[in-house]
Amino acid sequence: MHICYITAEYPILNLSHGGIGTFVRNLGYELVKKNHKVTVIRISKVQEYDLIIDEGIEVYILPQSKLPLSFIFNSRIINKTIKKINSKNTIDVIETSELGLAFINKLKGIKYIIRMHGGHHYFSLAEKRKLEWRKVWQEKKSFFKSDHIIAVSSYVGETTRELLKLGEREIKVIYNPIDVSRFYQSDYNKIEKYSIFFAGTLIEKKGIRQLIESLKYLVDEFPKVKLKIAGRDSTLPGTNTPYRPILESSITKKIESHIEFLGVLPNFELPIYIESSNVCCYPSHMEAMPLAWLEVLAMGKIFIGSETGPGKEVVKDKITGLLCNPYEPKSIAEKIKWVFNNAKLSNDIGIKARKDAQKRFNIKFLVEENILYYQKIISN
Repeated sequence: MHICYITAEYPILNLSHGGIGTFVRNLGYELVKKNHKVTVIRISKVQEYDLIIDEGIEVYILPQSKLPLSFIFNSRIINKTIKKINSKNTIDVIETSELGLAFINKLKGIKYIIRMHGGHHYFSLAEKRKLEWRKVWQEKKSFFKSDHIIAVSSYVGETTRELLKLGEREIKVIYNPIDVSRFYQSDYNKIEKYSIFFAGTLIEKKGIRQLIESLKYLVDEFPKVKLKIAGRDSTLPGTNTPYRPILESSITKKIESHIEFLGVLPNFELPIYIESSNVCCYPSHMEAMPLAWLEVLAMGKIFIGSETGPGKEVVKDKITGLLCNPYEPKSIAEKIKWVFNNAKLSNDIGIKARKDAQKRFNIKFLVEENILYYQKIISN
């Protein structure tokens, strides 16, 4: 098969990237190992066209237009590149996320898939922000063009079905995979007692403000508590206003000495911080199927996630992790306090989490599920 992914988030060169791009790369590597051809089209703020081979994946880097109504010119160069790739090696499947097919010209013989990672309607509802009419139109047009739909969790699939009125359209659920071989079982002897680790973009929807505020319920009982925060800053939705200064302005004198901002960590350092933390806490207001959660679970680390969205699909509360109300700092603090007071039970939960992650989210199994689905829709 020849699968072509369209994403502006693929991790290559020094370009900024995101979770969807990481998913495409991880799945793409495995598909290539199975002798399938994988291409990626990424439009970016680069000066000129480039083609890079990333462990067998052909990545087409296209320069982003600087002109007004740039989407017209960007779409034109993407469509031109698709034709060029298809003329050399026939494409069987083109896959992109929720907004991605709106301006794609469909070619005969190619199956077009949207994989739901959480689109405009989905996250606007979660973040209680107004819908942008342009993105509403674009998302609806994109789904209208799709031949098939995959969702990375049942929750994102059914919620989007309702929001976009997709009716009885088939939505195939395939969880995001992780390479569990990259994540080892944590050594509980290396734990820094009363340390909390957070990794993620600094933005309101990740629950970082509520996590910081939870410290006021912990510092009196646990004076050595330390929250270590890893991740890049971002801007408020729809603005160029940085979020971190706003976040820091809400930190009180009582808790400021208990917080450490680590900035952006290289990927190879994340497991070190995960292993040494007493607990990892990522209380996102909403996710679709967060890879960062799966990585913590795969390391056998006690984890606190959110009860919202697909939280209950990812974490079995009090069995493979703990779930909190991400909007309530006191709820977050209560879960952290439980971990601090129950070391043996926390470690047992971590061990069960690793076994569950190896079974349900292992890329070795999930790549086969993706291949079978691709083959099914191609044959039909």
